[in-house]
Amino acid sequence: VMQRTLFSRGALLAQQAAAALDSPLGARSAPLLLLRQDRSASSVTIPPPACMLRPLEAPLRYLFGPGPSNVPPRILAAGGRPIIGHLHPEMYEIMNDIKRGIQYVFQTENNMTIAMSGSGHAAMECAVFNTVEPGENVLIAINGIWGERVAEIAERMGANVHRMVKAPGGYFTNKEIEQAIEKHKPVLFFLTHGESSAGLCHPVDGIGDICKKHNCLFLVDTVASLGAAPIFMDKQNIDILYTGSQKALNAPPGTAPISFNDRACHKMFNRKTKPVSYLFDMTHLSNYWGCDGKPARVYHHTGPVSGFFALRESLAILAEKGLEESWKKHKDVAAYLYRGLEDLGLKLFIPDRDLRLPSVTTIAIPDGYDWKELLVYIMKHHQMEMTGGLGPSIGMVMRIGLMGYNCEKTNADMALHALADALKNCKKSKA
Repeated sequence: VMQRTLFSRGALLAQQAAAALDSPLGARSAPLLLLRQDRSASSVTIPPPACMLRPLEAPLRYLFGPGPSNVPPRILAAGGRPIIGHLHPEMYEIMNDIKRGIQYVFQTENNMTIAMSGSGHAAMECAVFNTVEPGENVLIAINGIWGERVAEIAERMGANVHRMVKAPGGYFTNKEIEQAIEKHKPVLFFLTHGESSAGLCHPVDGIGDICKKHNCLFLVDTVASLGAAPIFMDKQNIDILYTGSQKALNAPPGTAPISFNDRACHKMFNRKTKPVSYLFDMTHLSNYWGCDGKPARVYHHTGPVSGFFALRESLAILAEKGLEESWKKHKDVAAYLYRGLEDLGLKLFIPDRDLRLPSVTTIAIPDGYDWKELLVYIMKHHQMEMTGGLGPSIGMVMRIGLMGYNCEKTNADMALHALADALKNCKKSKA
């Protein structure tokens, strides 16, 4: 078709040039006519950007921040496999594998278990959009940035948001939670299991029972904790659980496992109004993932095929290693890092060892130092990412993440060496 089009255009130009030769102006006008025709035929007015004419360059970095973490070669190779159609039977089988892998890492038998096409925020919005309707009460536990995010999401879709707020690093007792639920009578209670902005791993036992007693759904964020700290969706009566692919799971960012139990499904599929998002509507997503019992899957959206390849491989690696071994390794490496940090004279931000998030360690900003200068020095001289706080913890902490593939004592040694070097060479104020 393209060849025929080019030929037809060329023939037209030739005919017009020939006609020009027969005109009174003769041959002198023909080149000008051809030039005008060539210019008028081109619709491109913006040239290719110079950056697009250069090869892609990405530096090798040690990602020892709160995520994403470095991706192991096996998962990179899986993501680089030849792409197949998102509706091919082979793709459905891979999605089925992913579902079973998520059920294992979540420790759940929930049928309504899928992976969102998007980051952890996609799962966060999916959970709220599908189980809450405008005008309903929700209760959000805020002790860092993730509770703040969920509160904003719920407000944007018209929920009545009630907040329980503590400073970064604070945690809520079961008594405080039950009193707030009795007061506000929410349809949904949100809690972050792994609050990466503060480095806190929040206790979960007993909260699901409280929520069930008061006919309230229990939503838990495990983006920073899954694979690094124990979580048992069914045993702990968690109604909705989600995570992200890019932390201890070690897949690239862009997919987000989520699961709903029967109580959540009953609320979700007996709504009076449609969810505010079409893309995140579980009525459609449950069919796309083969969870609705229907014989055929209908097109809803084009899933991230390569991302699903990588997620499947990351779940396979965790299944081969075993959850208990993964939890133990993260705990052991974190303890090794704690000792090294204390030897450097640094103070851990979460004083209670049992409440520390094994995957993301927070240290109080050392007295007299500019935390930004320390992080810039470490990146420049060691090609290593560590980060400051996030949201309400900005200016309070520095964060070191050793999770999944990066969870090794050799990496802890590298991080400690980089910190020691920065403390030695960065300017310290007299204060």
